[in-house]
Amino acid sequence: MDERRTGILCGLGAYGLWGLFPLYFPLLEPAGGLEIVAHRVVWSLLFIAVLLTVLRAWPQVRATVADRRSALVLLGAAVLIAANWLVFVYGVNSGHVVETSLGYFINPLVSVLLGVVVFAERLRRLQWVAVGIAAVAVAVLTVDYGRPPWIALSLAATFGLYGLMKKLVRVEAAPGLFVETALVVVPAVVVLAVLHAGGEGTAGTAGTGHLLLLASAGVATAVPLLLFAGATRRVPLSTVGLLQYLTPLMQLAIGVFVNQEPMPPARLAGFVIVWVALAVFTVDGLRTARDGARRRAAETAPAPAR
Repeated sequence: MDERRTGILCGLGAYGLWGLFPLYFPLLEPAGGLEIVAHRVVWSLLFIAVLLTVLRAWPQVRATVADRRSALVLLGAAVLIAANWLVFVYGVNSGHVVETSLGYFINPLVSVLLGVVVFAERLRRLQWVAVGIAAVAVAVLTVDYGRPPWIALSLAATFGLYGLMKKLVRVEAAPGLFVETALVVVPAVVVLAVLHAGGEGTAGTAGTGHLLLLASAGVATAVPLLLFAGATRRVPLSTVGLLQYLTPLMQLAIGVFVNQEPMPPARLAGFVIVWVALAVFTVDGLRTARDGARRRAAETAPAPAR
C-alpha cells in the first residue's frame, strides 16, 4: 500500500507540474520559443549530469550509448520531444493554452492509433468508437477555429510518437533523458550562438533574474519526467492513464479562467465530444484490465482438493 501511495503521489506531482507549465513559460519572455527550447536542452543536460553523478548511474549511460540501435532510437525521440516543446511553448506564449490542452486530451487516442499502424495492434470495438467520436470532435473544432487545430494535433502526434520511440528502447529515465538531450545539445548551442550573434538572444541582456529563469528550465524539464518514471514503476498503467488527464484539465482551466481565452459554444461542444471519447476509452481500458486480472487470478488459483 505504501508503494502504491508513493506511486500515486509521484504521478500527481508529475502531471501537476506539467499542468502548471502554461503559467511557467510566459515567465521566460522576452525569450522566444526557439531560445527557450535551446536553453531547456542545455540546462537539462547539466542538471541530469549532476543527478547521474549523485546516483552513480554513468555506467547505464555508457551502456546505452554503446548500443547503436538504442542511440538511434533515442535520437529520434530527442527530435520529437524538442519539436513538442517548441510547439507547446509557441502555443502557450501566443495565447493558445486551450488548444494545447486539447492536444494532451487527444494524445491517448493518437497513441492507440499508432499502436495499430506501427505494431499492427487490434482495437477493441469500444476503442474504435472512442477514436470515431474523437474524429467528430476534431471536425467540430475545425469548423469553430476556421482551421484544423494544428497546435493540438501537432502536440498529440509528436508526444505520441515520442512515447512510441521510448517503447522501442528500455532504459531508465535519467540515463535515457541524458542521452536524448546530449544528442541534440550541439544544435541547441548553435541556435543560442546564432541568436546572440544576431542580437536576438536574451540570456545576457534581460537581467540576472531572467537568466536564472532560463536555467530553471532544466529542473522544470527533468523533475516531472523523474516523478513520472517513479509512478510507472509503482502503480498499474491503468492508474497512470487516469492520472494523465490532470495535466490537460489544469491547462484548460488556466487558459479559460486565468488567461481569459474565449470558449464559444461550438468550441465547448468540441471539447465535450472529446471528453465523451475519453470516457468511452477509459471505461473500456478499466474493464479490460479488470477482466484480465480476474482471468490471471483464476489461472493461478490452486486446484480444489479431491
